[in-house]
Amino acid sequence: MSNPPKPTEVKRKLGNPGRRPLPDSKDIILLPAIENIPQPVRPLFDAGLELWNRTWSMGQLWISPRTDIELLLMTCEMLDERVRLRAFVWNNAEAWRERKALRELDKNIVANLSLLGFTPTDRSRLGVAEVKARSKLEEIKARRETK
Repeated sequence: MSNPPKPTEVKRKLGNPGRRPLPDSKDIILLPAIENIPQPVRPLFDAGLELWNRTWSMGQLWISPRTDIELLLMTCEMLDERVRLRAFVWNNAEAWRERKALRELDKNIVANLSLLGFTPTDRSRLGVAEVKARSKLEEIKARRETK
């Protein structure tokens, strides 16, 4: 299995050791942020609803209420299912099939969150976010402000 590509922000921090051209910061696409968190069109339990709200809050710059809503809703439903399945596995030591299903569900949730841009590599691929390291001058200013 190949290694996943390094996020652009990591390449910039390392000084671009591969010497491949990096995307210009002016090429980063900024989508209009959502104004209000949409209501889920199907019922969610506590864990799924919390993920729904957190995801819209954190991904408001790149998640689209028109195109990504169904994938996010399915992921939140998976999380609700995971909570119930985990409780069952926790209370039943012999539930090896369910334990295996739990691990598969975990992989599917991570894959969906990745598709939605919630890993540094995926955000870099989407071109919507890049973590900027503080310069020495910014660090000095931040320390002075906290004193």
